[in-house]
Amino acid sequence: MTSNASLPSSLELGLIGNGSVAALVDARARIVWGCVPAFDGDPVFCALLCPREHAGGDWTIELEDFAYSEQHYITNTAMLRTVLCDTHGGAVEIVDFAPRWHQNDRFYRPVMLMRRLRPLSGSPRIRMRLRPLCSYGAHRPETTWGSNHIRYLVPDFTLRLTSDLPVRLIRDELPFVLDRDAHLVLGPDETLTQSVSGFVRNSEEQTLSYWRNWVRNLSIPLEWQDAVIRSAITLKLCQYDETGAIVAAMTTSIPEAPHTVRNWDYRYCWLRDSAFVVRALNRLGATRTMEEYLRYVGNVSTSMGELQPLYGIGYERRLEESEVESLTGYRGMGPVRRGNLAWLQKQHDVYGSVVLASTQMFFDQRLTRMGDASTFARLEQVGELAYAMHNQPDAGLWEFRGREEVHTYSSVMCWAACDRLARIAVHLRLAPQVRLWRHRADEIHARILEHAYNEELGYFVEALDGNRLDASLLLLADLGFVKPDDPRFVRTVEAIGSQLKRGDALFRYIAPDDFGAPETSFTICTFWYIDALAAIGRQEEARILFERILSRRNPLGLLSEDLDFDGGEAWGNFPQTYSHVGLINAAMRLSRPWQDAA
Repeated sequence: MTSNASLPSSLELGLIGNGSVAALVDARARIVWGCVPAFDGDPVFCALLCPREHAGGDWTIELEDFAYSEQHYITNTAMLRTVLCDTHGGAVEIVDFAPRWHQNDRFYRPVMLMRRLRPLSGSPRIRMRLRPLCSYGAHRPETTWGSNHIRYLVPDFTLRLTSDLPVRLIRDELPFVLDRDAHLVLGPDETLTQSVSGFVRNSEEQTLSYWRNWVRNLSIPLEWQDAVIRSAITLKLCQYDETGAIVAAMTTSIPEAPHTVRNWDYRYCWLRDSAFVVRALNRLGATRTMEEYLRYVGNVSTSMGELQPLYGIGYERRLEESEVESLTGYRGMGPVRRGNLAWLQKQHDVYGSVVLASTQMFFDQRLTRMGDASTFARLEQVGELAYAMHNQPDAGLWEFRGREEVHTYSSVMCWAACDRLARIAVHLRLAPQVRLWRHRADEIHARILEHAYNEELGYFVEALDGNRLDASLLLLADLGFVKPDDPRFVRTVEAIGSQLKRGDALFRYIAPDDFGAPETSFTICTFWYIDALAAIGRQEEARILFERILSRRNPLGLLSEDLDFDGGEAWGNFPQTYSHVGLINAAMRLSRPWQDAA
């Protein structure tokens, strides 16, 4: 029997999920990452980060005399199909998914994973190894079993596996010939009220129908449809439906580069990242994500004091950071971190992020609950903070831990908050508020132009009265702060291409920070550059670069946070919402119009 346990960790992974739970599946259908009872919970599947003391943290289906595998998403769904083939012509199909569909005026989305196995040819001989760990890989959970199930006593969330395979084959990891379909359900400790085969088959049909209906309602571009659809589904899977929070990524501590200490926990909701997600999905017509996210923002900002950059998916404010000794890290490259100290930082762009994420609700008549005067009044409180903080030092969107400056991007986002409030006030016919917010926006705009544009260098700079570049300056035109053909912006784009671009990708900045000089490209920055190239008229160059970056996606079309400049290997947490937002936005800008299809 060929073991998968010694396979090196890789980000050639697929994501399955349903808005309550998510898991990462490798090319051999091995589940290597997944947390319960939610995205930020205990990773019972933690093989991706190499448990120190115990083998396992995975759910593996080993095929005897394995030869090769094939894998793809079932078209327009979050359901993953893998075929394992042996050296004798035998083949096994594995379909992995988390059930999700609409029933009884709500979504059915339990903390549950389903697997359907089917022999396709020959007499494939397999062994199933379901080996969850608990307490971040530190312990094996106790197990009990009955005639058709096995219980894994994970603290705070007992898992039950129900299957139509004999329990002993799974419990004792015995090899057997798969000669008929097998169905497996891993979820809450509840007894099924119907046959497991019927439950899985019905769930598969319902979940497939849900995803295809969701995709059918997207307003996608003519070109690169597969890439955009996959990115949209990925962003959808990163929203935690219980609260509306959107996580930056599903993982913690995938290093940004080999052997770096830049290993962070991204299983939380950054207001900035989430606003990017909302705006990208809004462009595709998937506005429900915005509605649910704004409900989340309303709950974390009830006191309307200064906003944190990030919160927990259950509205947690304190996200204490610690190192996890029981996991050695991705390919053994620790440390593994739980929590994120950025919750303590000041990042003033968050105020603009909240306002920008909210603006469409005042104008989009498709929404069931549009913004009104009372909604605007609550949003004005965010604007007051934006105005107060626009010229104050912060850690910036790159979350510097050792320095604070008045970052240009933060100031521009504070301007954007005031600017959008003025526009909303015009729409609501609130004349005094129009005057107030337009005056404040103009004041901030003038100050930024005076201090963030370096006349000597001939381009905008990272911080007021500074002299360094960073990639966030590529967003100035997209945010409406300057016109795309403004010579100052054009020269800024050119300077960034000259100084931050290496080959086909971009650094976010090159000046050393608290952890030294950056080593890998930051994928969304490359997409920002592509977008900016198109905006200043270099359309063909942008299209060529976009195609090259698309080719760097993993075999299932997913992106992490970072890419190696030389070999294009993926690094950083996975899948990264930022990166998929950049892909969608660039595709929407660059695609030929639908009229061309006629």
